[in-house]
Amino acid sequence: MHLDAILRVAAKIILPFILVFGLYVQFHSDFGPGGGFQAGLILAAAVFLHAIIFGLARTMRIVPPNVVEIMVPLGVLVFAGVGVAAMMMGANYLDYSSLADDQVHGQEWGVFLVEAGVLITVSGTMIAIFYAVAGRQRR
Repeated sequence: MHLDAILRVAAKIILPFILVFGLYVQFHSDFGPGGGFQAGLILAAAVFLHAIIFGLARTMRIVPPNVVEIMVPLGVLVFAGVGVAAMMMGANYLDYSSLADDQVHGQEWGVFLVEAGVLITVSGTMIAIFYAVAGRQRR
């Protein structure tokens, strides 16, 4: 069908911009709205779009389900690991100021790592839910 070609070309053009925008939302969260949750949803939406346009099987080859299953606990581990690292340095749980020699840099690194953990968990969870729902057979 000729409309399929239009959708595929349009998706190939727009998908990189969606991914870059997701990364922008992640890394710009220090200066404005955004963060790991929003960026995780945007990156997961890019995977959804790819699956809708190119098919679930092709998307699962690009983002395998076993990688998605690892992403969910990995993000939680990163998040919790930042708190444990702070505690091991003699500070309170998630007290980022102890993560570097300078208090400001410690705060920056702490927020960055926590937001990265949230991004990994949220995108992994949303993709896992999408795979579970989209992979069901009709009766």
